[in-house]
Amino acid sequence: MDKDSDSGVSDRVSDWSRFLKSRYKKELGELSREYPHRRSLYIDYREIEKFGKTGIILADEILENPEKVIEDVWDAIKSNQLIRTKDGKEPRGINIRFKNLPQKIGIRQIRSDDINRFISVEGILRKTTEVRPRIVEAVFKCPAGHFTHKKQKYGKFIEPEGCATDGCTFKKLELLPKRSRFIDSQKLRVQESPEGLRGGEQPQTLDIDVTDDLAGRVAPGDRVVINGILRSMQRIVRGEKSTVFDIFLECNSIEIQEKEFEEVEIDEKAEDDIKTLSGDPMIYRKITHSIAPTIYGSEDVKEAIALQLFGGIAKEMPDGTHLRGDIHVLLIGDPGIAKSQLLRYVVKLSPRAIYTSGQSSTSAGLTATAVKDEFGEGRWTLEAGALVLADMGVAAVDEIDKMQKEDRSALHEAMEQQTISVAKAGITATLKSRCALLGAANPKYGRFDMYGDIADQINMPPTLLSRFDLIFIMADQPEPKRDLAIAEHILKTHGIGELIAQHNKTPIPGVTDEFIEQQLSQVKPDIGPSLFRKYVAYAKRSCYPILSAEAKEALVNYYLKLRGIAEPNKPVPVTARQLEALVRLGEASARIRLSNTIEQSDAERVIHIVDACLRQIAYDAKTGSFDIDKVATGISKEKRDIVRVIKEVIRDLGGEGRRASIDQVIEMVSGKGFSREKVREGIDMLLRNGEVMEPKNGIIQLI
Repeated sequence: MDKDSDSGVSDRVSDWSRFLKSRYKKELGELSREYPHRRSLYIDYREIEKFGKTGIILADEILENPEKVIEDVWDAIKSNQLIRTKDGKEPRGINIRFKNLPQKIGIRQIRSDDINRFISVEGILRKTTEVRPRIVEAVFKCPAGHFTHKKQKYGKFIEPEGCATDGCTFKKLELLPKRSRFIDSQKLRVQESPEGLRGGEQPQTLDIDVTDDLAGRVAPGDRVVINGILRSMQRIVRGEKSTVFDIFLECNSIEIQEKEFEEVEIDEKAEDDIKTLSGDPMIYRKITHSIAPTIYGSEDVKEAIALQLFGGIAKEMPDGTHLRGDIHVLLIGDPGIAKSQLLRYVVKLSPRAIYTSGQSSTSAGLTATAVKDEFGEGRWTLEAGALVLADMGVAAVDEIDKMQKEDRSALHEAMEQQTISVAKAGITATLKSRCALLGAANPKYGRFDMYGDIADQINMPPTLLSRFDLIFIMADQPEPKRDLAIAEHILKTHGIGELIAQHNKTPIPGVTDEFIEQQLSQVKPDIGPSLFRKYVAYAKRSCYPILSAEAKEALVNYYLKLRGIAEPNKPVPVTARQLEALVRLGEASARIRLSNTIEQSDAERVIHIVDACLRQIAYDAKTGSFDIDKVATGISKEKRDIVRVIKEVIRDLGGEGRRASIDQVIEMVSGKGFSREKVREGIDMLLRNGEVMEPKNGIIQLI
């Protein structure tokens, strides 16, 4: 029996040496040249499987008995001298690493049967510790001068019971760090991806032990696949050994996943469907109708969200400047207009999205927090927040107006620069947050007052508003025809829902699946969510459109029209940010068709959308032109003019003392063509801002 198993081992070694010689000659040669800077040989699991019958046996053995396999491979390298270092010595500490395992296991699916087996786990990195040396072979010296070697494992330090030399009785030994062998080590904590979680499940985590040249390769927030051997360690509770063991993964190799839309796998059939769809003349309508079909109307908003999902092109300039391609959209609307429902749907559609509600989010939860944790030996570490985790996806922030003022300022940098800088607890770091932001907010007083100034009713700082490419005002105006359609749509949706629920409980006679399908056609998306997700991923991966001359001209003309160059007296309208927004939207519009050029039709489409937005928020009814200052600074040009005139009048009337009676000021300013209410508002604003004071009742003084 012994002889057989022995020959089995030697067979395995020769199998491995045959495999390495046939498939990995080049890599072994590179290792020989670059040792000791490169110390790892990466073997692709799929290559092993292709190596005939032997390959399949070897591949199975890796999963079942990884330690033995790693030793066999190492023996094969040693016995055949496959790696020769420059000085001719035998290389020490070559790591054998396997990658591309066929099956990944969920962190919550790990069971006791998996201990000591080779498994592959994927998830998001939550925490990492610093890279620190760990002792693997300790050398001790006794007072008589004898040396004792002791191998060390992960976890507790093991000391020898006494001197290993025969006849020596010394029990107390001294560790010699200089003669001992150390290796780099790091601990990681991986959390399962949020996509596959059910209801109230909290994402589970797994600790990973990383050594040697893998240490220090990854950062929190990365999506990784980690291959390794599952190990167990006895729990010690208050000095007592417990019967429960903790598990950790002894990392063999790390694959950093492309964090973009590369995760979405698109097979040939889906690719054909996507190409067919892109040629459909009704594609824009189909895509708009596939976003939240249960919500009636809001076509403009849905089209804007479609453009946001496809996104513009992020550009890296040769001088290192980054121009963002993500489109930010803000929906401000009366209650009950289904804003949150839209946000939820977008999170479902985007290959990578995070939903958070403003009221419960702190700036730390959105950006990054510094936490003191037991995991990294009580150090301060950074934990990535929602905007960092939504990198390369969509961050949906509901109730954005209910956020604390300080917390909202965290969004400024994330939206324009697409980075998040943190300086907390001695950590200074810049994290990436290349995500499109979709915000929803309510008007300041709960509902819109259509006769008041819209800018006054948006409870958000102008600095933040100017960073949104599109701002939609979703007012709920009674309108008999539309209201009837909405009512019918809602009742129909509920009716079908009730029918399905009742049919599932007790089948209703005469109700067939076809009948239900037919009833559902109203609220069924034209493009199913899974195909939609693939479509977005495919467009983002393969489509990089360029502006055509006609589109350029159309955008520039519209921009100049908005700037209103002809009349110097007009309120200063649009900023360059709006032109950038037009370009980004144009790119997204061309991507929907999978086209490589942005044509005039795209330009017209986005001009129509932007025009609709600006008409709602920045239209100055008095002058009949756009006044972007209403949004960009929160103070319209008219208000600024009144304030200037009021100050001049006070100076004229008050002379040296700079005092005047309020009634007189109102008389004189209203004589210059401003209404009395507006003048009164202007004086109140000056008093509020502390630019003037009221020393006596009815008297106003400049400060």
